[in-house]
Amino acid sequence: MGLVASISKHVLTFKKPATTSRGSYTDRTIYLLSIHNSINPSVTGLGECAPLKGLSIDDVPDYEVQLNRLIKQINRNKADDFDFNMFPSIKFGLETALLDLKNGGRRIIYQNFYAIGRQGLPINGLVWMDSIEAMKEEALKQIAKGFECIKVKIGALDFEEECRMLAFIREKGGDKLILRLDANGGFAAGNAMNQLKELKYFYPHSIEQPIQAGQAELMAELCAKTPVPIALDEELIGIADESGMNKLLTAIKPQFLVFKPNLLGGFVQTDLWIKQAQKHNAGWWITSALESNIGLNAIAQYTASFQPVIHSGLGTGQLYTSNFMPYTRIEHGYLWRDMGNVATDHMASPMD
Repeated sequence: MGLVASISKHVLTFKKPATTSRGSYTDRTIYLLSIHNSINPSVTGLGECAPLKGLSIDDVPDYEVQLNRLIKQINRNKADDFDFNMFPSIKFGLETALLDLKNGGRRIIYQNFYAIGRQGLPINGLVWMDSIEAMKEEALKQIAKGFECIKVKIGALDFEEECRMLAFIREKGGDKLILRLDANGGFAAGNAMNQLKELKYFYPHSIEQPIQAGQAELMAELCAKTPVPIALDEELIGIADESGMNKLLTAIKPQFLVFKPNLLGGFVQTDLWIKQAQKHNAGWWITSALESNIGLNAIAQYTASFQPVIHSGLGTGQLYTSNFMPYTRIEHGYLWRDMGNVATDHMASPMD
């Protein structure tokens, strides 16, 4: 009994540009990896392979060539020869497809209460970078939708204006609102500590990646002295072994870690990061990385296996004008598996 694999390419268009301090995304190219057993082609596992432009270590010109090479290796039963450490998004897609196939091709990646529609996951609302007024308006919409936790992108606009915006959001959201910030490395090294001191007045839960990745000594200094808990995000990308993980966390000692399985190399790799987070007494949560509904379905089920109380970042499935039929829906700040679409299983068919 052998495995048969194939891929299909899809381009998803954002409803409006997804903007951070690093720049804007207007579309996203993904590859669907389909796998079945040669003796039972009617049962198919699906996985999403999609590097994030400008961020993933496998955002390389020959990505599609490498993906096709893996397909040939799978069909020859030689997939172990592929260097997955250099292509974490491919590893994520293959791992998802194999788990789906193992569970009967029903888009159940992990068997838990979330996967059968009996448990919701607390997630944060997201305010992308835009004009100050547009961001304030979006924050009010997220609060009105019932989100207890809102994540706001900062770091590229005038800092004083951003502070006034955060004061507005804190006032409208009240003391109970959990306010997360994400600078995506947008703070200048020489001014980051001063900015963190200003941000403390808005009582944020945390700030993700205040400075660009790769400045371990400065990041360690910030984490040691910051009045606002710091979460590492981009800093984790490209580290494939436990030794490297331990070295990074020993040196920086962050308060939180943000895990994106697609960027880190799949669920087994994320498990290793969680183990290290626990060893170093760092809090953590899981976030999607602009995947289609197929990747989001897998990440949400993986997240649910930890019975999370802390809010995850899994609300990105609604960002596109075209996507695959959703296996998720959002109600009052919780992500639920949409059992109606599970029953019809249109997941491999793009929506208009």
